[in-house]
Formats: sequence, structure tokens, C-alpha cells
Amino acid sequence: MISRPSVIASALLLTLSSVPLGAETGVSDDAVLLGMVNVQTGPASALGKGMLVGASAVFEDVNARGGVHGRAIELLVGDDGYEPERAIDETLFMIEDEGVFSLFGFVGTPTANAVLPIVEELEVPLVGLFTGAGSLREPVMRQVFNVRSSYDDEAEAMVAHFLDDGAENVAVFYQNDSFGKAVLSGTEKALARRDMSVYAKSTFERNTIAVRGGLAEMLEADPDAIVMVGTYAPLAELVRQARAAGLDSRMATVSFVGTKNFVEAVGEAGDGVLITQVMPYPHDDGTAVVEDCRRLIDAHSGAALDYVNLEGCVTAKVMVEGLERAGPDLTRDALIEALEGIRDHDLGGITIDYAEDDHQGMDRIFVSEVREGDVVELSEAMQVSESD
Repeated sequence: MISRPSVIASALLLTLSSVPLGAETGVSDDAVLLGMVNVQTGPASALGKGMLVGASAVFEDVNARGGVHGRAIELLVGDDGYEPERAIDETLFMIEDEGVFSLFGFVGTPTANAVLPIVEELEVPLVGLFTGAGSLREPVMRQVFNVRSSYDDEAEAMVAHFLDDGAENVAVFYQNDSFGKAVLSGTEKALARRDMSVYAKSTFERNTIAVRGGLAEMLEADPDAIVMVGTYAPLAELVRQARAAGLDSRMATVSFVGTKNFVEAVGEAGDGVLITQVMPYPHDDGTAVVEDCRRLIDAHSGAALDYVNLEGCVTAKVMVEGLERAGPDLTRDALIEALEGIRDHDLGGITIDYAEDDHQGMDRIFVSEVREGDVVELSEAMQVSESD
């Protein structure tokens, strides 16, 4: 689809032709250039595309109203295919060839981890990653800002729900990479706080739906509950095969799965699967940011609001807030300092809170459940980070 970056968010293809002498990289009098590298093709592409739809809607709206301090936001997009080596190549191309001011909206733990050394060495901000990995949060890296809650937070919510529901043991079926291991680690921590350990483990490989071997191990263990870690295609395959084989364990997964696509792919076998969420319920008409994102996304693309494009929208709103606060004399240092200065900022029903020693903007988790081809919200938001 997109082999090299192309401008997506701007209504017009602007140029950085009028760059004043001594200006920050990627900043001109009339534009600021952002670079998004994420999965636009392959079995996890709906995640990258959803983030793009949500973010583009916000940036398009901002540009139509005159931009930020008179500058239009241009968004270049590169496709990493959810593979770390491609993420490195595309990120370097963004920085060295395209000359972006900041990176934005990356998707996935293995791909994000791969580019961290580049971000740190070249001192380029990376804002709003669709991943809850602890490696992007601790220790705090000056250039990296997360909006969503962590996988440790999501794992705590899953374990608490399972045990409250009567489960006596919890297994983990996970993607065999840094993403899977991040959620496995969070689950281990949540269980350890209750003097428990993971009952059984099995894995599958990224960008495949080869789940049969791992399922066989789950069938043998027959756990009360299973934390599943992966994207929508392999986890849908796992659930279908597990139910067909008679496994009746409670199942749950984290927000990265791509809820809408998972529900569509799993069919009726998905009934009862829990999904922890880091964004409010997309069908909640009482939350201002949800209503605004629905309006913006509908006007931009006509797409229905879902958890992924809602996160893209919210993440873009945080980026815009940072650019606004950084002022007209925009520099990378000014953006970082502006983001760190955001305290208890209400986006319309959700709060963003940063500090110099805390680059995670949100700490809330919502629990949802698949029912009859849809998702319902089971609980109000829980703030669980303080228990970690």
C-alpha cells in the first residue's frame, strides 16, 4: 500500500519551502512535519490504518481552522508491516530523508522497541504509541510520550476480573516476541501480588495464525482462565479452534488486539471473551471526546468509530495540545517541555497527565466483553497504575 512515506493528514500536499534560517528540522513558517511509521499492510494492518484514520481526522480539522500557530500539520506515513527491521528503515528514512520534526502514532511493541535507540541518539520526539509495553515507560526516555495506559495495568484488570469470577488458575497464550512477553510479565506481576503464578504458557509466532501447537498445550493444561496476547487474526483463530475442541476456559485479551476486527473475525465463538480497553466505549454518547471523535472521523472518512480509530483521534489531540503549548517558536525541546507540563488536562471525559518523571498520559482501564457479535462495557474505568 505505502512503500515509502506519503502525505496523508493534510488536505493539500504542502511543502517546507519557506524554512527560515536556523529553524528546527521539519518546521517552516506555514507547516510542521510529523512522521508516522506503523503497520499499513499485512494481517495486523487494521491497527495502523485505524490509528491513521483517527489521527488524520484531527489534523485535517486543525488545518481547516488555520493550523497550530499558523502552521498546518503534515503527516507522512511509512509502512513497517509490523516487522522491527522495516520499522528501523522507515524511521531512519523519516528522520534523515524526509526531515520530520517529530515521530507520531507508532504501533506495536517489537517495532517501537526497535526504534528506541534511534529516537534517543537523534533526539527526535516520539509521541503516542499504540502499545502498553513497560520498556517504553520505565525508565522514562525524554523523547518518548505514551498516551494510553500500560499492559501492566491491563493485565492487573484481567487477573482481578478472572479471580473475582472464581478462577483458581490463569494461563497465558502469547505472541512470541516483546509484545507477548510484556503482557506475560504484567500477568506474572498481577498474580504475584496475590501469591500466585502463571499456571501454563504457550506461544505462537508474530504475523502468523499458526496457533494449533500452542492450543494443544492449553488443551492439556485445561486452565480456568487464559490471558491471550496477539492481534485479531491469530487470536480469533485460537478462540474458534479452542471452542471447537471443547475448551471452556474463560478468555481475555488486551486492547492491542483490535476489538472491531477481532469481533468480526471470531464470530459467535467469541461470546464471553473479555477485552481490556484503554479508551472509553466508542458508543458512549455521554463522553464529549467520544462524540467529538465520532464527528471528526465521520466527516474525514465516513468510518464508524471504534476503539482503534478513537485512540488515533485522542492521541492526535494530545499531539495538538503539545504543539499549541510549545508556542510559535517551535523546537523539539519546546514540544517535550510542553508535553511534560500537561497536568490533569480534560480532553472531554478523559484526563491526560504528564510530568518530567512520568510520560504516560492515562492510567485508566475499561473492561469489555464480546456478546453476540458486538462488545459491551462491563465496568467503569479503573485506575490501577498505583498498584504496580
